[in-house]
Amino acid sequence: MANTATNTTHAPLQIVRVRDISHTNTDWHGRVLHMKEETEIFPDDSFIRIWQNEQNECYPVHWHNAFEIILPVENNYTVEVEQEVFDLNPGEIIIIPAGKSHAITAPETGRRYILLFGIGSMSKIRGYNSILSLLSSTMLITPNSTPEIYNDVYTRITLMISEFFNDNDFYEFSIYSNLMSLLVSVARYSLAMNRDSVPGSYMTKKKHFHRFQQVLDYIDVHYAENLTLDAVAEYGGFSRYYFSRLFKDYSGYNFYDYLTMRRIKAAELLLTQPKMSITEVALQSGFSSISTFNRSFKKLKGCTPGEYKAIYTRNEPIL
Repeated sequence: MANTATNTTHAPLQIVRVRDISHTNTDWHGRVLHMKEETEIFPDDSFIRIWQNEQNECYPVHWHNAFEIILPVENNYTVEVEQEVFDLNPGEIIIIPAGKSHAITAPETGRRYILLFGIGSMSKIRGYNSILSLLSSTMLITPNSTPEIYNDVYTRITLMISEFFNDNDFYEFSIYSNLMSLLVSVARYSLAMNRDSVPGSYMTKKKHFHRFQQVLDYIDVHYAENLTLDAVAEYGGFSRYYFSRLFKDYSGYNFYDYLTMRRIKAAELLLTQPKMSITEVALQSGFSSISTFNRSFKKLKGCTPGEYKAIYTRNEPIL
């Protein structure tokens, strides 16, 4: 995504300062890691966790099923996401999709906010799959690189932090309201950037994206079936060539990689069922062979399905 320099005026860095961690984090008993997967992130009755970190702790490579936002406030932090390195200055924002391996290198002194969310509860809302596809890659949001959305995203984060630590009435509703507005803002920006690379008029692109949303919904329902690129392209009313390009432009993935990721997401949930065998999980997720399932799962998750099944003991949403 190309950086855009403008003379846009940005709000000064103003964010809630919390000196004493609120009771919303008093249930925390330390990080829990199985292999490289971080588990037990959320409280038992919530899918929101926001941290104010002032210690100089570095987090080695790990992943989790939470949608994560990092905002440094004092001093610089380095974040590595799947071998891509981001140097974050105060006020800059990085959004990391669920399931991405990442690490944080902290300065000797500094302060940062880390926001973690389970967003699986939004899965029944129309456009959910399209939002996830548009936000499938790590995104850096700064005044210089994304001036069109920076102020809105920063303001939403500030409001969520304030609601969380001030323990306002209905704070979780308020946080999710701001989170959804943030996701829409970022997704619309990503969509606008993607559309620039697709040929055709604005109305043609808009029409094609709505059809593409229908395709994603179709995949979400039929992922366990023997889907082919030709068949899904025909369902969407596209030629094979145009559909392949459209899929890559709008989702960041080719069709078969996306289908594999959707099947792995389904497998994660099935692996938490103690009575289901690995073979049953593979078949119900849409994999035709155990070897393909094992190889694909380990490539995306860093462990085998058997290892994941053995260590997966929490009750968190699969995103």
